[in-house]
Amino acid sequence: MANLSPFCGVLYDPTVVKDVAKVVAPPYDIIDAEYQKALYTRHPNNVIRLELGIDEAGDSSAHNRYTRASEFLKTWLDQGALRRDAQPSLYLYMIDYRPPGDSEAAPRVLKGFFSTVELEEFGTGKIFPHENTRSAAKADRLHLLEACRANFSPIFSLYSDPEHRVMQLLEAAVDLKTPRIDFRDDAGLRQRIWSITDPTVLQTVCDLMKPKSLFIADGHHRYETSLRYRQLRREQGKTITEGSPAQPYDRVLMLCAALEDPGLTVLPTHRVLTKPLPDITAIKTTLGTVFELQEVPFQPSEKDARSRFLQMLRSRGQTGTVFGLAAQNVDAYFVLALRSDHRPLTTASERDKLDVSILQQEVVNRLCPTTAEQEAIVYTKDDHEALDLVMQGKATGALLLNATKVSEVRAVAASGGRMPHKSTYFFPKQLTGLVINVMDV
Repeated sequence: MANLSPFCGVLYDPTVVKDVAKVVAPPYDIIDAEYQKALYTRHPNNVIRLELGIDEAGDSSAHNRYTRASEFLKTWLDQGALRRDAQPSLYLYMIDYRPPGDSEAAPRVLKGFFSTVELEEFGTGKIFPHENTRSAAKADRLHLLEACRANFSPIFSLYSDPEHRVMQLLEAAVDLKTPRIDFRDDAGLRQRIWSITDPTVLQTVCDLMKPKSLFIADGHHRYETSLRYRQLRREQGKTITEGSPAQPYDRVLMLCAALEDPGLTVLPTHRVLTKPLPDITAIKTTLGTVFELQEVPFQPSEKDARSRFLQMLRSRGQTGTVFGLAAQNVDAYFVLALRSDHRPLTTASERDKLDVSILQQEVVNRLCPTTAEQEAIVYTKDDHEALDLVMQGKATGALLLNATKVSEVRAVAASGGRMPHKSTYFFPKQLTGLVINVMDV
């Protein structure tokens, strides 16, 4: 079962830090070195010091960015910059935004709520992953979790609620006109949070969520790290017997949102190639057996061709598997439509039916056959960034694809499969530091 628990969240105190917008940060895995430094200088209490510290000369196993994060956390709690709520709560969360790259799109609102959720080993309950993970990232997160014993950034999970019963209940329990926290972040997105403490509402929400499955949308590394941390804590402590009360390390911070939420957006993750490619004639020969290639020449201009190319990619992708290709020093874009005789069989796994799986198998593996070439691939969610890198000579090629559907993510996860690396980019990303789960044990 999906066992949710209201918790006493730790939040920034606006009377101390003054401007909450200056102390939060995006998820650590999308922060580059320049932005990391900017967040450091923005405010002495910015959560970047906890979530993604800077290595310093002379660091050792006893003194490093993880131990510094622990010291910052304790100091900020002692000084009141961070305060723990007195009552167990669920935290309603909304992000107002427009989809990136589409200035004409209607405004959207992503709705969800923060809770702690009891950890389950994958395959044993109702929490499902959908992507593979990498060991280096998990080692980093484990060091941080061991040092601080806190979740600074939530795992983003999705549940099915076609009637929107959970969100309707939460919204009815607060005054939507008076959020506890309300500001616009660096990207101009409006961030709002409300606290819900009514025991009856909390119990009803937990009861509604109990039979539901949770599909991890973002935060696989953090979830698997929490499982490992729980194992280590159990090994360090007394033997856990059946019926023993749950410990704080048995739970993890999550943001839960409905699969049916109209504010949920999934963006494609394009592949930007940086290693040398065959010439365009060889590429056409290599891919032509699997795809029908339609050339979009730079006539009357590259700008005009780009517009037509992206429109074709999106429209044709509604009814079939279609990719886009740009190659350095080639004055044309190419639309690759999968030939009917190469479509996955109806008996294929949910994973193998995905566009991103077909791209990997039929395009990436053919154009970049070595491990070194594939490890050099750069990922971006921005159409124009991918194409600009090729046009500017900073990349040898770009492979564009359409976004994976939420229903496809659910189908892969429910079947027990894992999607290829960088298959999805859920948008918008929740901020780090809005609500923190401090375990203290």
